[in-house]
Amino acid sequence: VQLQACGGGLVQAGGSLRLSCAASGRSFSNYNTGWFRQAPGKERERVAATFWGGITYYADSVKGRFTISRDYAKNMMYLQMNSLKPEDTAVYYCAAGLGSITNAQTTDSWGQGTLVTVSS
Repeated sequence: VQLQACGGGLVQAGGSLRLSCAASGRSFSNYNTGWFRQAPGKERERVAATFWGGITYYADSVKGRFTISRDYAKNMMYLQMNSLKPEDTAVYYCAAGLGSITNAQTTDSWGQGTLVTVSS
C-alpha cells in the first residue's frame, strides 16, 4: 500500500486543519490506519488510529479535538484537527498496517509527512 498525505500548513492557535491521505494498492480496506506525528527533537508518536469494526484510538493529548476517519470507497483517510495548540506543531504522517500500528515495527506503510505549524 502506498500513501500520500497532504493538508498541512500554518494555522493560529484555536484554528482547524484537515489532513488527507490517499492510498493506492490492493486490499487497502483490509488495513488498519492511523496518524502519527513527530515534533523536532521528539520521538514519533501515534495520535489516532482506526481499526476493523470501527474501533478508534486517540492519544490523550488530542482526545476531544482530533477526529480520524476514512472513506473506503475513495481509499482515503482523514484527520480533522480542531482547537489546535502550539504543541501540536509537528510533521504528521499517515500510516497503515495489518497489525496494531502502534509503532514503526507494527506499521507496514507510511505517507511522506506533512508539516503542521500552530502559531501562538
